[in-house]
Amino acid sequence: MTTNESPWLMLIHQLPAKPAYARVKVWRRLQALGAVTVKGSVYALPANSETREDFAWLAKEIVESGGEAIVCEAALVEGLSDAELQALFDKARDEDYLRLAAEARELVARLDDQPSDDALAEIASQTARLRKQLDSVVAIDFFGAEGREPVQGLVSGLEAALKQEDAAVTDSKPSVSTGTGLTDRTWVTRQGVQVDRIASAWLIRRFIDRGARFKFVPGKGYAAAPGELRFDMFEGEFTHKGDRCTFEVLIDHAGLADPALRAIAEIIHDIDLKDDKYGREEVAGVRSLIAGIAASSTDDEQRLARGSALLDDLYSSFVGKKDDR
Repeated sequence: MTTNESPWLMLIHQLPAKPAYARVKVWRRLQALGAVTVKGSVYALPANSETREDFAWLAKEIVESGGEAIVCEAALVEGLSDAELQALFDKARDEDYLRLAAEARELVARLDDQPSDDALAEIASQTARLRKQLDSVVAIDFFGAEGREPVQGLVSGLEAALKQEDAAVTDSKPSVSTGTGLTDRTWVTRQGVQVDRIASAWLIRRFIDRGARFKFVPGKGYAAAPGELRFDMFEGEFTHKGDRCTFEVLIDHAGLADPALRAIAEIIHDIDLKDDKYGREEVAGVRSLIAGIAASSTDDEQRLARGSALLDDLYSSFVGKKDDR
């Protein structure tokens, strides 16, 4: 980083003690903007044209409320590093994602209880509200906090399940176990693959469709071409279902009873959903390796290639343990 760069915006402000509602209003606006506290009444945002406008409007509101406000660009020199400040943003967003994930899992449990039509309508309404809240948090998740992927999968799974219920075609998904129409296909997923999509792609190519081709598209607004199969994305043929990640859903559809694959599924579940459901001791190591793969390249094909090599070795290790017994 050169000394001329100013990657951060700082809002330094002061408000009078009264009226009290002005303080509450400013605090809520700061939360909505995704700003984090640096110290006292100093708040930070990453510098870009949108955040400059956001802080400028907020500063104007503060002054109109009888307070004082200064907005400045800053490059951190001492006392706080860029990485430490970024970690504050990630921590704030992860707290939001944990709250939303808990709400999503509660709705999943209610949906699994085969609710009445009235209860189903309420779950659909709450899911729509949850999606709106999630989109709002994602919009201020400036650095891609770890908690984003799991809750996106949970909410997408809820939406897909509700769509099935509404159409009364819960068994209309393609059955991998039949093997019909699932070879030499184009499999579509979201760009920026992480653990569940990397593992699912490996599973598809090695155990379901040896001739699989992969296509990476934006997370929103993609219209599937005829014959494409989508995974780990909204309205995908294979995506989160209930509290199961996409990797688990694919295994169940395929009827794969391989103990080594089931062990890997438990690891992927615990990394992706962060609920420690299985308590696998391998989770920390695999999570770190996948994170390293993602950090080293933005190319999705490269991520799949490196992730597949990792999963090949992991699979072999579990097969070896089985053979040793």
